[in-house]
Amino acid sequence: MDRLREEAQVTAAPEQTAAGQARAPRVVVLDHGSGNVRSVVRALEAAGAEVELTADREQALSADGLVVPGVGAFAATMEQILAVGGDRLIERRLAGGRPVLGICVGLQVMFDAGTEHGERAEGLAQWPGEVTRLEADVVPHMGWNTIDVPEGSVLFEGVSEERFYFVHSYAARSWEMEPIGPMAPPLVTWAEHGGDRFVAAVENGALCATQFHPEKSGGAGSVVLANWLRTLPRYDREA
Repeated sequence: MDRLREEAQVTAAPEQTAAGQARAPRVVVLDHGSGNVRSVVRALEAAGAEVELTADREQALSADGLVVPGVGAFAATMEQILAVGGDRLIERRLAGGRPVLGICVGLQVMFDAGTEHGERAEGLAQWPGEVTRLEADVVPHMGWNTIDVPEGSVLFEGVSEERFYFVHSYAARSWEMEPIGPMAPPLVTWAEHGGDRFVAAVENGALCATQFHPEKSGGAGSVVLANWLRTLPRYDREA
């Protein structure tokens, strides 16, 4: 894992500014009340980013990247995101091609809806489909697991054979988005628990997300975050 952390630091090396000085990518972690976000902040900082935890509209819109964390229930996370106007921030960023990364329930809410304990809650509808309970003998799915990475993945460059840390009882268990015209189709990474296959990550233009926790996945998770940071366009602060 030390080797992977070293690779992450190299991968996310900040690009040079016009003045020749290195500038780290600026990332906002959306502060909508989700638990344990400090570990996400620390992991992004370790991967090479300048990070702010905030729900401030201007900061979230102008950042090079926006991270949407989430733990717990789908409906509760959606309420938290809506309460800080996160739905509008995410929509506006994606409309302008500005990168967003969802983590755990932050992936789940990108789908049309989620059903937990018989109650259906609307999601952000960036992707079609519904999040439902895993059909496995042991739920929640908690611990390290391998993933099935598609060819061409940027997020998993260098770590496609590694294990990642999952903690969840619900997941997107199918992918329903059809390719649109000449646009590159989304890259969907899968994992399996108890014989039930589910979406472990999605790379869809400016919108990426992981069901696992990269901040809890050791060196492999650090590489995933560094790979994402490397894709971020750099914007001026006044943008």
